[in-house]
Amino acid sequence: MQQNIAELYTRWCAKAADAEMQAQLKAMDGNEAAIEDAFYRELEFGTAGLRGVIGAGTNRMNLYTVAKASQGLANYVVAHYAPEARSIAISYDSRIKSDLFSQISAGVFAANGIRVYIYPVLMPTPCLSYAVRALGCAAGIMVTASHNPSKYNGYKVYGADGCQITTEAAEEILGEIEKIDIFDDVKRIEFEDGLKNGSVSYIDDQVYTNFVEEVKKQSLLGDAAVDKNVAIVYSPLNGTGLKPVTRTLKETGYTNITVVKEQELPDGNFPTCPYPNPEIREAMQLGMEYAAKNNADLLLATDPDCDRVGIAVKNAAGEYVLFTGNETGVLLLDYICSRRQALGIMPKDPVLVKTIVTTDLAAAVAASYGVETRDILTGFKYIGEQIGLLEKEGHPERYIFGFEESYGYLSGTYCRDKDAVDAAFLICEMFAWYKTQGISLIDKLNEIYAKFGYCLNVTKSYAFDGSAGFEKMKSIMAAFRAGVDSFAGRKVEKCLDYGPGLNGLPKAEVLKFLLEGSCSIVIRPSGTEPKMKAYITVQAKDRAAAEVIEKQLEESLKAFFA
Repeated sequence: MQQNIAELYTRWCAKAADAEMQAQLKAMDGNEAAIEDAFYRELEFGTAGLRGVIGAGTNRMNLYTVAKASQGLANYVVAHYAPEARSIAISYDSRIKSDLFSQISAGVFAANGIRVYIYPVLMPTPCLSYAVRALGCAAGIMVTASHNPSKYNGYKVYGADGCQITTEAAEEILGEIEKIDIFDDVKRIEFEDGLKNGSVSYIDDQVYTNFVEEVKKQSLLGDAAVDKNVAIVYSPLNGTGLKPVTRTLKETGYTNITVVKEQELPDGNFPTCPYPNPEIREAMQLGMEYAAKNNADLLLATDPDCDRVGIAVKNAAGEYVLFTGNETGVLLLDYICSRRQALGIMPKDPVLVKTIVTTDLAAAVAASYGVETRDILTGFKYIGEQIGLLEKEGHPERYIFGFEESYGYLSGTYCRDKDAVDAAFLICEMFAWYKTQGISLIDKLNEIYAKFGYCLNVTKSYAFDGSAGFEKMKSIMAAFRAGVDSFAGRKVEKCLDYGPGLNGLPKAEVLKFLLEGSCSIVIRPSGTEPKMKAYITVQAKDRAAAEVIEKQLEESLKAFFA
C-alpha cells in the first residue's frame, strides 16, 4: 500500500468524528485493497459535480467530501458575487443520505454568509434548475446520483443560469476545493441553527406550483378534443417523480393512472430495481407486468431524480414494446413540429438541440419542418447553454425541443436541464392525440422510418472499477486515438476527435468514427460512472438488416475493451 494512502487512512481514523464513518474505517483495517480503493484519489469533481459510492474515504460520497465540495463552491460564490447576491438553492432525491448531504451543504453555505433556499421535501432535478432562476440564485445543488445503483450518491452543481456548471466554472471550483483541508478548513453550522437564524429557509410551495404550471403550458393540443382516458401505468422507480408527474397529468385531465405500488414511495435502496435506470429493461420489468395486468395503453417510468423517462406501448399482438430514448425523442420532435405548424405557432428560425451521440434521424425530421439542428457535446447542460444563447439574442422562443439519447427531453425554456415531468406529460398528450386518430406510436414511428430510412442506435457500456479500471480506460482511449482503419470490415472514412475541441465545442474526451455505409461509432468514458460507452449507429433498409450490421460492429469492439 502506498505511503500517502496509508497516511490518509490513518488521518481519517484520527479525525473523522462521525460514528458511522469510524465503524466503516475500522472495518477496512488490514484490508489494503479496500483502503486503496477508498483513498487512492479524491472523488473527482467536474461539470457533473461529484458522484461516487457512499462510504468512508476521499474517493467516496460522505459528509466530509460533500462538505469540502460545498466549501469550494462557497468560496467560488463569495469570489464572484456581491454579498446581497450570494444565495444557493438546494434540492435532493430519495437516495441514501441525500437529505443528510443536502443539510450538510446548507450548513456550509450558511456559515460562509450565503443565503440558502432548500426544498422542504425531496424534489426532481428540473425543479432545482427552475428554482435557481426563479429565486435569482448564484448557484444551486442537486443531491442525487441520477440513475446509478443504490450504493451511489452524487452532487450536481448549477450556475445562475440554471444549467449545470461549465467546464471553466468546474475547474475554478475544483481549484478552490483542492486548497481546502477536509477536516480543518470547512466552515459549517448545524442545519437547524440555520433555520432558526434565518440563513436557511424552505422554498415556498408556490415555486413548485409555478413549475407545474410551466410544464402544463407545454401542451400543444390547442382546442383539439382528444381521449384523455388512456390507461396509463406509471412508476417513479422509488424516486422523486410521484407527486409532480401525477399532479401534472391529473390537472390536465389524465386521471386513468395506475402507479406501480412497489416502486411508488421514495426508497434509496430501490428494492425491486437495483439499477433504477429507465434505459434498462430490468428497471421497466415490473411496470410492464403492471401494464399487462391492467391492460394499460402506455407505461411511463422516471428515474430517481426525475430527469429521464422511459416508455413502453402495446404492439398489434398485445405485447409491450420498450422504446429507446432516440425513438421517443424522434416521436416527440415530430409531434411538436407538426402540432406547432398546425396551430400556427412555429417560431421564425426554430431550433432543435441534440447531442452528438443522439440519432441523426432527428436532424432529418427537423429539416423536413424547416427546423435548424444544433449538435452539442454529451450533457444536457450544453442544451441549456444553447437556450441561454438564444435568450441573450432576444429570441428564446426559437428553441422548440432538445433531447439526448439517454432518455432526457425538454420542450420549454422554463428550466435548463432535462425534465421528465415535461416529457411524461408530452408523451401522454402525444399518445392520446394519435390514439384519437386510430394511430399507435409504433405506427407513427414506422411511418417516420418509411419516410426517412431505418436507423438503429445501440449503446454499449463497459465497466472498469477501481484504480486499475481508471488506468485501463485511459489506455483504451489512447488505443482508439492511435488510429483505427476499419471496424468489422467497414472502412473508417473519418475520425472526429473532440479532445482538442471541435466545431466550436469545448474539449471533450470523445471520438467519433464515421464508417462507410452511413454507419458510425462514438467512444467516450462516462462522466458519471466507472464505465466507457460505445454508441453504434447503423442506417439500413430495415431493422433486420441493421441488426446484422450492428452485431458485427459490436463484435469488432470487443478486442479494444478486453
